[in-house]
Amino acid sequence: MREYDLDSRMTLYKLHEFLCRDLCFSPDQMTVFDTFSASGKPGRRIGMFDFGDGSMDMITLENTAARKETVLRYTYNLNLQLALELQLEGEQEYNRRFSYPMLVAEKGRNPDQFSAVYEDYEEFSDNRSSRIDTSSEAEDESFEDDELPEGEESI
Repeated sequence: MREYDLDSRMTLYKLHEFLCRDLCFSPDQMTVFDTFSASGKPGRRIGMFDFGDGSMDMITLENTAARKETVLRYTYNLNLQLALELQLEGEQEYNRRFSYPMLVAEKGRNPDQFSAVYEDYEEFSDNRSSRIDTSSEAEDESFEDDELPEGEESI
């Protein structure tokens, strides 16, 4: 979970750059934004290149809000269809003393851009003990006399 304060004049391309920096994603991957209304009605697909609805460098957050597109799905891995959902939670008056965009709150680890597995759900669960293995038994690891575990090879 992340909460951001953004400038409504910001383009989706600038938002993409910010998300890449904040989440430690590689910026050279193809990404798209899909827009949705608050009720879930699909809107536009906006990519680096114009698919017919405009490109990321042409569309601003202000433009999406004006069209009542209050939910953005940011697909950051097109091969695995991994995406984040961004939702407009409210509007505040622009404050010149702040530097936008800015991270306001965060909880949990960043998702891995290239992995379909995300295992940070215990942060959000009230019943953490059911997922945590508390056994203290170590696995029996045996190696041949001339074989060392990977990374411990002799020089």
